[in-house]
Amino acid sequence: MPTFRNLSIHWKLLWVKMLASGTTLLLICAAFVFYDRVTFREVMVRQLAGQADIIAVNSVAALLFDDPSSAAETLAALRVEQRIIAAGIYRTAGQRFATYERQASPGTRMLPAEFGTATSGHRFEPEQLVLFRPIVGGGETLGTVYILADLHEIQQRLSRYLGIASLVGLVSFVLALWISSRLQRRIAGPLVHLAQTARGVSAEKNYALRVPINSQDEVGLLGEAFNDMLTQIQWRDTALQQAHDELEQRVIERTAQLEAANRELEAFSYSISHDLRAPLRAINGFARILLEEHAPDLGEEAQEYCQLMRDNAQHMGQLIDDLLAFSRLSRQPLSKQLVVPADLVQQALHDLRAMQEERHIDFRIGALPHCQADPALLKQVLVNLLSNALKFTSQHQVAVIEVGCREAGGEHVYFVKDNGVGFNMAYADKLFGVFQRLHRAEEYEGTGVGLAIVQRIIHRHGGRIWADAEVNQGATFFFTLEGETEHA
Repeated sequence: MPTFRNLSIHWKLLWVKMLASGTTLLLICAAFVFYDRVTFREVMVRQLAGQADIIAVNSVAALLFDDPSSAAETLAALRVEQRIIAAGIYRTAGQRFATYERQASPGTRMLPAEFGTATSGHRFEPEQLVLFRPIVGGGETLGTVYILADLHEIQQRLSRYLGIASLVGLVSFVLALWISSRLQRRIAGPLVHLAQTARGVSAEKNYALRVPINSQDEVGLLGEAFNDMLTQIQWRDTALQQAHDELEQRVIERTAQLEAANRELEAFSYSISHDLRAPLRAINGFARILLEEHAPDLGEEAQEYCQLMRDNAQHMGQLIDDLLAFSRLSRQPLSKQLVVPADLVQQALHDLRAMQEERHIDFRIGALPHCQADPALLKQVLVNLLSNALKFTSQHQVAVIEVGCREAGGEHVYFVKDNGVGFNMAYADKLFGVFQRLHRAEEYEGTGVGLAIVQRIIHRHGGRIWADAEVNQGATFFFTLEGETEHA
């Protein structure tokens, strides 16, 4: 059964009206019953007090002449009053003088044997009213009239009032229900239409729907505001669709231009690499000939210049190779599959065995969960990171290089850690830039493209890469891969 807060506005208004009208009727009936009960008691007391005063006047002679029978006859006149069940006349000292009882049972008395010194007053008991008045004669109190009346008439009167109130309440409730159901449609109807329109807009995304406006009250103003909002949304939606179509067309045009530019760049890169390689090979070859065949004719300074030409030509050739590799990464398609990173680490170390000769290196390979990746590109990542670790620990007697994985935030974070020279984290933003170097070329060889290639590969896999380091305390490179899976 739905709670009140989940009822429709139609039923909420109906229940509110019925509760309000029902509460009002209940309070009015209760007030009338209470007022009638109070006033009836007051009238009853006044009537009995009048009768008691008459009996007191008529009983003076009986008390003066000590005639109980005459007093009893006077009390017998109360039989015409159905509410009086007993009455008595008591002397001043409290002794009972004469009595009257309507339905006295044999051997029982409804009146007290003696009455105290009280001479005037009344009190209400659970089902009876007790009233007493003084009997005065010759300026002195001769006795007391004691009357005992039942309250059944009040209870019967209350029952009749409750029956009438229930009937009036039921008729009023039905009438109020009929009137409320008729009137509330004019109040709740526009709100129901507004809710239905809002539900239609939300379900169908049809902003052409409108709320019918039948009044200029607050509900009508709300409907107009809602219609204005739908008009604005419809206009914005149309404008957004037009902008989307225009943007899509521009994207198609820009994509075509970009593809053309990439083709031109690829042709240019191939041409540059081909055109540069030939002069570089010539420079390197001529310098080698000079050093090998004409060294005796050259001085030491000339030999140094020739060797410098060879070194720079080889370095420029390596730069060209790295740039070509970096440019090909954006065009090379990914071939993701389930790979074993531990095997790729071993392959990378095998490829880098020349950098490990005559060195004391402590490799620590931890547990590496399987992952989804392009095996060739992931191997290139490991080769570049491990070569950096080998390079920047070359001045340590014992190099410690660790490859492992840890779980953070529900994903696997792979890392390559070394105890090398590290770097200042203030320059970490330059770490993955092309040709960005944090150490001098005279100390550590390299082109400054390796980490840029690593970042490009990780980003193509939907992952992240970052580093943590401290000068002379080593460096750690972390990376994640999108779609890694646990090994069963």
